Amino acid sequence: MLVLGLDPGLNNTGWGLIRVSGSALSHVDNGVIKISNKNTLPERLSLIYQSLLKIVESYSPNSAAVEEVFLNKNPNSTLKLGQARGISLLVPANYGIPVSEYSSTKIKKSLVGKGHAEKEQVRVMVKHLLPGCIINGYDAADALAVAICHSHYSTSATNLSINLKANK
Repeated sequence: MLVLGLDPGLNNTGWGLIRVSGSALSHVDNGVIKISNKNTLPERLSLIYQSLLKIVESYSPNSAAVEEVFLNKNPNSTLKLGQARGISLLVPANYGIPVSEYSSTKIKKSLVGKGHAEKEQVRVMVKHLLPGCIINGYDAADALAVAICHSHYSTSATNLSINLKANK
């Protein structure tokens, strides 16, 4: 199974792809969609959309996971970030790819063991779980963390479903 993890942002949208085979994880690719803050909001959203289309069309992931938006002190910033997140949900969904959402606390807890881990701790754990992986920035590391988190929870849900059916 190929999992696409996304860490949405208006200036930097991180993306990461991992392959899940049983309990084994392997790195496929990662990157950051970098957009100048000189672009208008519609231009930024369009660039995120076009870039994610290329990624989904190039790799054809089986599932996707997106980090949920945290609330900023500035409600306007939260709304704008929510629009970037909407694009991150829309693109895979338009291709019929199931999309899951995870809070940053849940992602960090599933990788590091504590929900308030620092970005560097997350990056180190991603490198540990995906040996040999070259990470293209913190946003890409966060996106890979989202994909890894999804692999843990989707595997657990699948195993639980199989076990429940077997026990009937």
